[in-house]
Amino acid sequence: MPTPDMPPEIAEYVGEDQFGPAYQVMLAGDAHAAGSVDRVLSQRMIRLHAATADYLYGSYTPTTSRYRPGSRPELERFLRAATAGATDPEEIVDGIVRWCADIAEAADDLSLDDFLLGGHEEAIVERGTDWCTDLSRVGCVLCQVAGLPARLVCLFNTEAAYSGHVIVEALRQGQWGCVDVVNGVVYRHQDGRPASAWELQHDPPLIAAHRRLHGGYGSAAQFLGVAIVNYLVWEADRYDFTVSGLNPYTRSILEQSMRGWPGGLRWLHGEDESTRAAPSESPGAG
Repeated sequence: MPTPDMPPEIAEYVGEDQFGPAYQVMLAGDAHAAGSVDRVLSQRMIRLHAATADYLYGSYTPTTSRYRPGSRPELERFLRAATAGATDPEEIVDGIVRWCADIAEAADDLSLDDFLLGGHEEAIVERGTDWCTDLSRVGCVLCQVAGLPARLVCLFNTEAAYSGHVIVEALRQGQWGCVDVVNGVVYRHQDGRPASAWELQHDPPLIAAHRRLHGGYGSAAQFLGVAIVNYLVWEADRYDFTVSGLNPYTRSILEQSMRGWPGGLRWLHGEDESTRAAPSESPGAG
């Protein structure tokens, strides 16, 4: 879904088909409501590649906030709670990441019957979630309300099944830097500078250093496929924030995950086969 202001040469790197047919099927089976914000953002993501890096780290994301103070008072309240005592951008980012990670930890035992997806960020915080797409939207807009440019980063371990994740990239110190608000990770260089998705993708030892610091979470494989998409808090009226429950396709994957993947992590519904059914036609999907 290229946008009118996108350079023509970038268009071939846009969309859900960038990381192989199996992931394209998985993304098409996403339980977020059709046409809702998270589905649209997935369709608009731009693969991070040598051909797109200059654009993505150049003019793609606005670096001046158009957020109107007072327009989302609950988000401002969340931001104050997350960043109390913070005096510089790094402390603000650290506070937002910790605050969101606490939400994820508290929601870890939600039942699948009660699991909801999507909605405005205020609703996501109120109900609690550890779903990366939803919680990363919260982290992204909190950074923007704080005056820090931010966007979403979609990660795909293209060597494994169902190994997608969404994090945030925020601009500070003149440098884009990744933060994982679900797992409480702020990616930095040894000297404290923010570490971008491009740098992490091309410097596996930098990821390994964070893996040691954060209880084994994070791997170079997770950054094999990277895409970036803008989500701007001041453009919220352009999106549909319908809330949905789990569909049978996503539920079947989560149920298998809860069983610990007996037999090993693998595609369950033939997503990786040469003849692929749409998720709605796959076994266990509806």
